[in-house]
Amino acid sequence: MNAFTTLSPADLERLARKRAGAKMGWYIHALVFVFVNAGLMLLAALQGLHWAVFPAAGWALGLAVHGAVVFIRLQRVGLFHSLLERERQALQAQRDPW
Repeated sequence: MNAFTTLSPADLERLARKRAGAKMGWYIHALVFVFVNAGLMLLAALQGLHWAVFPAAGWALGLAVHGAVVFIRLQRVGLFHSLLERERQALQAQRDPW
C-alpha cells in the first residue's frame, strides 16, 4: 500500500503544490546564480582580475545547501508517510484481533 493513498485529495494537492513550489524556488535560485555570476565573471575579466570566483564559490555552497534541503527533505517526507502508515497498520492490527 502506498503511503499517499491514505491522504485526502485536498491533502495530496496541498503536498504536491508545496513540493512543486520548493523545486521551482530552487530552479529560480539556480537561474539567478548563473546569470549574476556570469555578469560578475565578465566584469572581473574586463578588469583583468579573477575576484569573481570568490562570490561564485560562496553562492555555489549556498545553492548546494538549498538543493539538499529541497530535494532530500522532499524524499524524507515520503519516508515519513511510509513509516506513519506502517505504524497505523500495526496499531490497527493490535486493536482488531480478527
